[in-house]
Amino acid sequence: MNPDFHASVEDAEAAFYDAFNRCDLEALMALWSEGEEVVCIHPGGGRLVGLHAIRDAWKQLFESGLRLRLRVHHGIFHSSPMLAVRSVLQHVVIEGEDGIPPPIIATNVYVRGPYGWRIAMHHASPSPETAGSFQDDTPRVVH
Repeated sequence: MNPDFHASVEDAEAAFYDAFNRCDLEALMALWSEGEEVVCIHPGGGRLVGLHAIRDAWKQLFESGLRLRLRVHHGIFHSSPMLAVRSVLQHVVIEGEDGIPPPIIATNVYVRGPYGWRIAMHHASPSPETAGSFQDDTPRVVH
């Protein structure tokens, strides 16, 4: 089995955030679905379409020297045998800075193909101040 094969959506998403936290561009890009229909939107950024544009944006972020660490919480999940949508809060910590900014709201769309689960879309947006409004850390699944 291909080491980049992810049999579950949970494994693919964990690999995505692990690659992000390690600033590993190759590992992160290996998680994307093949083809030009993939889409990525970074917080406050425009829509990136296609693997080339997505790779360039992640490369710039990783090479900027800014080290971000993400923790993912409060997931709401919807899945079918071939498609999964996961809405999460990304708690971002910037290495070397004090304070914790409001979370980023992210939606990740995964498709299942011959190489397992892959990312088709990632959309992250800044959220309003939400301190104290998320008490239950239990993931929720919508079928």
